[in-house]
Amino acid sequence: MQISDRLKLVAEFVSPCETVADIGTDHGYVPIELIRQGKAKKVFAMDINKGPLERASRHIQEEGLSEQIEVRLSDGLDQLKPKEAQTLVIAGMGGELIVRILNNGKSVLDETRELILSPHSEVFAVREYLVEEGFEIVREDMIKDGGKYYIIMKAIHAKDPEKLKKEYSERSYFVYGKKLIEEKNEILYEYLNWKKATFHKLYQSLEWAVSDSALKRKEQIHDELCVIDRTLGLMK
Repeated sequence: MQISDRLKLVAEFVSPCETVADIGTDHGYVPIELIRQGKAKKVFAMDINKGPLERASRHIQEEGLSEQIEVRLSDGLDQLKPKEAQTLVIAGMGGELIVRILNNGKSVLDETRELILSPHSEVFAVREYLVEEGFEIVREDMIKDGGKYYIIMKAIHAKDPEKLKKEYSERSYFVYGKKLIEEKNEILYEYLNWKKATFHKLYQSLEWAVSDSALKRKEQIHDELCVIDRTLGLMK
């Protein structure tokens, strides 16, 4: 079974442990990869929909991993008990949904050792939530897979939540990632320059537009470009 480079990296982010819960497992590829990499002895493959779980079950059976991977129908963390898993993996969904899942499962979240998250959108909202809830992002990477850019992050309970909040006073850290910026991540640098060129073209296309919606959009683009330039400056 072949899986994407993105999902391989998601699995690689997991620290070795007894049990992992993969929320929104879809085809069950991440649980299978976790067992392959020896990252966990047991994995809960969880999803809100029966269709994905049936696909995951087939793949798990084909790999002969039914004893190590348990399939559960669950809305987010609803069917996971506190301390059942040391690590939570949530990948392949929007940031706002990830925040909702984490917020609705705080009893589980409080007893979790680490979070591995890969939001496809609203990454800012995820980083903001983590910092506000006292989780430190200790590792972050960006990968280009299939022509698209993806973020993967690892977060643990912060030793000093108030100090952490002060460290995130820079807006660019929330938008593009403190670790990625500090480490001068090459893929982030590529992404920022691509996004900057895209926004410049969009701004030029609106140059002569005078409607209220166009003026508002131009203002938004200008603000985005300022953050991008600020971030590129921090990476020098």
